[in-house]
Amino acid sequence: MTAAFLHHGGRLAEAAARFGGAPGDWLDLSTGLNPVSWPLDRAPPCDWSALPDPGALAALEHAAGRSFGADPAVVCAVPGSETALRLLGLLLGAPGRALVPAYRTHAEAFATSRPIAFGETPARAETVVLANPNNPDGALRSSAEILDWSTRIAGAGGWLVVDEAFADCHPEASVAAQAGVRPELIVLRSFGKFFGLAGLRLGFLLGPPPLLARVRALVGSWPVHAGALAIGRAAYADAAWIAATRAELPRRAAALDAVLRRHGLMPQGACPLFRYVTGCDAAGLFERLAAARILTRPFSERPDALRLGVPAASAALARLDRALAHGAGDG
Repeated sequence: MTAAFLHHGGRLAEAAARFGGAPGDWLDLSTGLNPVSWPLDRAPPCDWSALPDPGALAALEHAAGRSFGADPAVVCAVPGSETALRLLGLLLGAPGRALVPAYRTHAEAFATSRPIAFGETPARAETVVLANPNNPDGALRSSAEILDWSTRIAGAGGWLVVDEAFADCHPEASVAAQAGVRPELIVLRSFGKFFGLAGLRLGFLLGPPPLLARVRALVGSWPVHAGALAIGRAAYADAAWIAATRAELPRRAAALDAVLRRHGLMPQGACPLFRYVTGCDAAGLFERLAAARILTRPFSERPDALRLGVPAASAALARLDRALAHGAGDG
């Protein structure tokens, strides 16, 4: 297994070069993206010849805030939530603590980052980063648990950054409504995962107004492009699609669970966009599926674990089933 597959998902061109076939031949289960994306034909036309309009930016942030259940006044659009996280690493100053297991970027954003257990009270002012649902294990914490921890982190003079990249699937667990209310709380949201449009590079930072002012000064007058403004606003306003997707994703995840269990793998995690399996020969399983041109997500620090995205359709699930049974697929 090459190092490229241990850092991020979605490297189909590299997978094809390493294992054969063309990128289009592959079934990509290496990301946690919704494989059934929001239909772009529902978006209004975009004038690519004009600079992004400030009014359109405000309208996007308003639509996003309403969808999150948050005050739109504390919502700041950014070119992807990873950008927001790295900006926070520069702005907050306090040493970082990242929940383990968690996103690699959480630790990378803070040069002095070290692990922290959920609920652990810092002894001094620190920036604590939590993903909810967590990645890659899919652990889900209640909003009450998170807010209790936030209070104790604030008591030590620190910040709590809650990365809610997958929280569109679990609105009941979101703490976005408390952003701007609690001065120690910062919430990150991602557009691309739930809506299946990661290439748009759209995310949001929610937090106290003084911090948002500093972020806005850094990202400038046009933080996201005109297409992101138009598509994002329309998608967040599409309540019917959001409700139908929230209902459908758990059904797809349950179908994947059944296939994994049939082959002796025990799926973990509450997030219906991906499943995490442990206690297996992850490197061997990764190679076996790659031979069938199915890309999954391994981890250098967890050689017994693999994450699989939830397939979109029954044909893709059947292909995975065959590959797990025979070690080869139909390519």
